[in-house]
Amino acid sequence: MNFTAIDFETATMHPESACAIGIVTVNEGIITDEYYTLIQPPYNHYSYHNIRVHGINASQTANEKDFLGHFPEIYKRLFGRTIVAHNEAFDRKVLVHTMKHFGLYYDELEIADRWECTCKIYRSKGYRPANLKYCSDRNNIALNHHEALSDARACAKLYLLALNGQMSLL
Repeated sequence: MNFTAIDFETATMHPESACAIGIVTVNEGIITDEYYTLIQPPYNHYSYHNIRVHGINASQTANEKDFLGHFPEIYKRLFGRTIVAHNEAFDRKVLVHTMKHFGLYYDELEIADRWECTCKIYRSKGYRPANLKYCSDRNNIALNHHEALSDARACAKLYLLALNGQMSLL
């Protein structure tokens, strides 16, 4: 039961516009590390829609490092790990495209091309809807939705429940 849960927030609809990341490391079934940071997206540009979703704006990231500046911390938490996300296709796409934007190569992380996806796991168990808020509420997991660390922590807890067969029945 060793894995890393991850969640990104983006500044625009472009996948390379990561503006926040939450990473939760689980070892032997216990959360052992949590990492959160704001990231200055390219040109520190934000779309109104994205700000409405997560509340992060250009003034909050104006003095933050870009993704490249945060990459050493991100790398050490992801390298060689099993990665879990609630919407793995979205978060994986953000990581891949953001790395590419900054001249980094996804392969250097030595992680799978497809990650574990708690949304798919819970949907397969009959959860409708299977979004993070519903799954978290149903399993009494605290969630400050669209705050990257809270989302990553909830994802980690949902994955642990699924691994242990302890998810709430419908």
